[in-house]
Amino acid sequence: MIEVKNLHKGFGDVNVLKGITATFKPGKTNLIIGQSGSGKTVFLKSLIGLHTPEEGTISFDGRINTKFTANEKQQWRQEIGMVFQGSALFDSQTVEDNVMFPLKMFTKQSHKEMLDRVNFVLDRVNLKNSNKKLPAELSGGMQKRVAIARAIVMNPKYLFCDEPNSGLDPQTAIVIDNLIQEITDEYNITTVINTHDMNSVMEIGEKIVFLKDGRKAWEGSSEEIFKTDNEAVVSFVYSSNLFKKVREAYLKETK
Repeated sequence: MIEVKNLHKGFGDVNVLKGITATFKPGKTNLIIGQSGSGKTVFLKSLIGLHTPEEGTISFDGRINTKFTANEKQQWRQEIGMVFQGSALFDSQTVEDNVMFPLKMFTKQSHKEMLDRVNFVLDRVNLKNSNKKLPAELSGGMQKRVAIARAIVMNPKYLFCDEPNSGLDPQTAIVIDNLIQEITDEYNITTVINTHDMNSVMEIGEKIVFLKDGRKAWEGSSEEIFKTDNEAVVSFVYSSNLFKKVREAYLKETK
């Protein structure tokens, strides 16, 4: 579980995060949403240790990350999996080498042990026998699945995804959403997803944190977001006619 308490982060005279408090539970897909400039990217980067807050704490299963010793920080980094917005694969390396990279960096496993693990996670993301392919030979959705395989190869406790559906067609985006949700549930991972994809919000939003102007303006589930009368949330989520109609139909059925 990740617990955030009164988090503040700024750059120069600009305050970006203004006292955010939130809890992200294991086995749940936790989504961060908000308009551009709302602070969600800075928030995610703070969670993974790329930004140090001026005030407040972030704790991982009771351990405050700013109080880690060097050894504790090294251990914590091994507990984190990250799926980057553009997949961030090494273009000159094969799928196998991309996925094996964290194992080479953080473990002393034999090549056979690492290869067994790589094959296991590739099979889990439905990319069996793709080991020797280069990223350029893969579709965008397949590259994203390689990125997910690399993120879970160390069997992380915490999985962070930055706009995992960016650049994908709607059908492939649904496949990626479902895969992330399945892995989260299967391995009881604390998953935090930074997204602007409203389909993701509706399909896999078990916990949603909505940021506005650097503050937490609302939180709840995908079911609760249908019923909220929070004006900022309604304006952001239901800006398209499709989602407006879905919400209207839902409210009509539940009256």
